[in-house]
Amino acid sequence: MESKIKLLIVEDEEPIRQGLVDVFTFHGYEVDAVDNGTDGLERAESGAFDLIVLDVMLPGMDGFSICNAIRSKSRDQLVIMLTAKTSEEDIITGLKLGADDYVAKPFSVQELVLRVQAVLRRSKKLETRDSELIVGNGIKIDTRNLIGTDSAGSEIPFTRREVDLLSYLWANRERPVTRDELLAEVWGYKRGAHIETRTVDIHIAKLRRKIEDNPKEPSYLVTIRGEGYKLLPPVGDQ
Repeated sequence: MESKIKLLIVEDEEPIRQGLVDVFTFHGYEVDAVDNGTDGLERAESGAFDLIVLDVMLPGMDGFSICNAIRSKSRDQLVIMLTAKTSEEDIITGLKLGADDYVAKPFSVQELVLRVQAVLRRSKKLETRDSELIVGNGIKIDTRNLIGTDSAGSEIPFTRREVDLLSYLWANRERPVTRDELLAEVWGYKRGAHIETRTVDIHIAKLRRKIEDNPKEPSYLVTIRGEGYKLLPPVGDQ
């Protein structure tokens, strides 16, 4: 018998927390839930959960701090952040800390269920990707362990989403890839959903700082005006 997918809900508002537990249990998940940041971090660091649904505003420790602590130990842990703050700055903060996705309050429960399913589905699909990816100025990325090594032997950490994005661009390197396609294929959004999010732009900017000699004038992860993004071959393969 296949084991159930395990979710951790970290949410201090009791009606929301209990509602999410009930809904995800109904959908066949094994669900644990806590109402504060301190307990949330302790549970998250156990490594027992496939995905963590993490509120930003929490007593004890806020969601941003928890996400940062999780990423310092595991770049592979799936995290979706819930935020009542709809400002672009807060959304950017969560994504920079390595959240796989975010959902702004108020949200429909069905929307969150779909987001969780999309993140899990995308994660499972990419388990079959190549174990090594070479980008930029010869940076070799271990896609399983999410560690890159530059020509000097220095290690560069990557998040799962960054590797997913690079892998998809590399697999489609013969053409520019549009922002909407990336949202659908890498983030799992429904095609044509017209999602208002800067998540693609933020991740592109983060990657350029890691793989480009000059992020402000990229040579490998380039923008094709009016068409999308394209990942050019590394040095020696062009």
